[in-house]
Amino acid sequence: MKPSVPASGIQPWCPLEERPACCEPTPFIEVERLSLHYGQKPAFHDVTISINKGCITALVGPSGCGKTSFLTSLNRLTDLIPGCRVSGSIRLDGLDLLDPNTDVIRLRRRVGMIFQKPNPFPLSIRKNLEFPLREHGLRDREQIAATVETVLRDVGLWDEVKDRLNSPALALSGGQQQRLCMARALALSPEALLMDEPCSALDPLSSGVVEDLIVGLRNRYTVLIVTHNLAQARRIADYAALFWVQNGAGQLIEAGTAKQVFTEPRDPLTAAYVSGMRG
Repeated sequence: MKPSVPASGIQPWCPLEERPACCEPTPFIEVERLSLHYGQKPAFHDVTISINKGCITALVGPSGCGKTSFLTSLNRLTDLIPGCRVSGSIRLDGLDLLDPNTDVIRLRRRVGMIFQKPNPFPLSIRKNLEFPLREHGLRDREQIAATVETVLRDVGLWDEVKDRLNSPALALSGGQQQRLCMARALALSPEALLMDEPCSALDPLSSGVVEDLIVGLRNRYTVLIVTHNLAQARRIADYAALFWVQNGAGQLIEAGTAKQVFTEPRDPLTAAYVSGMRG
């Protein structure tokens, strides 16, 4: 029996074998021979992968194999880490992200980030959404108010908070805080969203709500999500990639459609991991 569409209007997941293609495979983020070091310590080495536009791609694998480091390299949050060195090539819709002349502020507007633990600002719900808009130059009050309502509706929060927009964001539940953080990212009209285990700090009910939200973003945004939850990856992803530690550094073992990776893996390590025999 298939789940019904929730009241929020967000489309639920469907089984891998019944899932329609999210789009014609069109590379949006193209990574070639990417490596990252923290000082002398390698996080991952020689990763080549394409992330398709408008699709959900899940990065899976055990802790310490470089998944989060890879994720943060895609909008150059790695620039903020002393001693971090990135080599190789990352192109976003043709833009060379590692070019020293790349506008990093504009890049992070195009590629939003959702962290493992909800991190709303210690401000009101309204100001959490107004702040990034004003920081990026929007001054029109009516346009700001309209954007606030739109993104709160997009994450299914509007009806829950519309009468208390001036209340502290930190008073929201964990699941609501995470959806507010997603709304904050969406307010800047990104093209891609990077998500680092966005459900791991949530209870099962809140996790389900956020999962449904992520699925509802398909086709509208390019989503790359790190998750240790293989069942979650199977539920929501169009594509999947397995990272593993080999020779002291994270390596990309296999990447493909979610159906192929989970049901017809090519690499024995992938087969062992997705079956629960490894990891």
